[in-house]
Amino acid sequence: MLKHGITNEMANIGVDCIKKAAQAGFFNGKTVNSFIKKVIENPSEYANHEHFGDFAKSLIIEAEPEFVPSSPIDFPIWGEGIDSNAIEQMKVACQTPVAVAGAIMPDCHLGYGLPVGGVLATDNSVIPYAVGVDIACRMAFTIFDLPVKLIDTNLLKLQKAIEDGTNFGMGGEYRNKFSHRVMDQNWTVSPITKQMKDRAWAQLGTSGTGNHFVEFGIATLTKPELGLEPGEYLALMSHSGSRGTGAQVCKHYSEVAVQSIPKKYREYFKYLAWLDLDTEAGQEYWNAMNLMGDYASANHECIHNSITDSIGADVLAKIENHHNFAWKEIHGGKEVIVHRKGATPAGKGVLGVIPGSMADPAYIVRGKGSVSSLESASHGAGRRMSRRQGVKEMKWEYWRGVLAERGVKLISGGLDEVPGVYKDIRKVMSEQSDLVDIVAEFQPRIVKMADDGKAED
Repeated sequence: MLKHGITNEMANIGVDCIKKAAQAGFFNGKTVNSFIKKVIENPSEYANHEHFGDFAKSLIIEAEPEFVPSSPIDFPIWGEGIDSNAIEQMKVACQTPVAVAGAIMPDCHLGYGLPVGGVLATDNSVIPYAVGVDIACRMAFTIFDLPVKLIDTNLLKLQKAIEDGTNFGMGGEYRNKFSHRVMDQNWTVSPITKQMKDRAWAQLGTSGTGNHFVEFGIATLTKPELGLEPGEYLALMSHSGSRGTGAQVCKHYSEVAVQSIPKKYREYFKYLAWLDLDTEAGQEYWNAMNLMGDYASANHECIHNSITDSIGADVLAKIENHHNFAWKEIHGGKEVIVHRKGATPAGKGVLGVIPGSMADPAYIVRGKGSVSSLESASHGAGRRMSRRQGVKEMKWEYWRGVLAERGVKLISGGLDEVPGVYKDIRKVMSEQSDLVDIVAEFQPRIVKMADDGKAED
């Protein structure tokens, strides 16, 4: 197959071949121009030519592999009023030739590539953007032995514990780094993790921006669960992921994956490019993703341990789960790679945490193992408007009143995260009652998020 156009590199190779052929007397009785024209028109016939083989080979490329997007596979949808653009995103994801099955959770909304709240199973392949930029974004929940009345009687102490226990912001780092076993793991599994290790260490125990938070609140158990009797408990909930390192891993390997797709499909599958797990790049990403999973878990552990020590509490129970990750699982009798982009694992008996908003309940849930949802549930309430729209439409004058009415002390946060930008978490939970059982309800009371500088205006 002839490359389109003659590049400078090809021309230089051709000139060298002409000079050497002329020195060898090859053109005795032959016209240079007519011979070169023949080579250009049929390079494969001259690939082994004594004098012009190199030039002919420079004109030849392997044909791009045959590739035809699959017809979209059918996928079930939980919830009403799901954004049609998000559904279209899911249809495109299900056209990738590696797609096996999919599902949409009731918190679904538009994302990059795979919609947030989308679940996609693939055959021996991983899609970096179907995992997400914040690899292993994670929920962590700790129940303490302290009385819930401390939220009212010792609010300032609990507030200080949160403020001292983590920091928020895109570039948030610590000079005095946390000591944690995750930093002793093999960070050379990928050139990106190797390069980013020092920054990752400095960011260990930080919380980032966006919808990440740390909250004290009251967890209510209505029946014996988690080894605890029914009642109200003081609890801590956090949401954050793999920080800047996870984002760089996603970006790098997505770019690598895009290069393996035929050019005419690269724009169509820009954020759905996949890596075969049998390739070196596929293994690098897989190992880096799992390292980011351990790192995100360590991130929460540092935050929770710091706050636990600060308030002098004993831990009664802990629950954790990723929701931007890919797992090797068996579905339909076959091993597949299940991507949960903003979706919570909900295998039979598996515990998870599903938050609402800064003033709405969160839920501890136990999965029912639904086959059709690929053993998944929502990862939260789900946004009903973009961040930009939220900042434009929401008003602190109103939402400060709502927070006060619900007994929530907001240390810091942004208008793009007030309850009004989210769907009703109670409705979302009712729409997935066949996917999870509710174990406990958590009501936020002291909340810290990235500050937009306007919450106290």
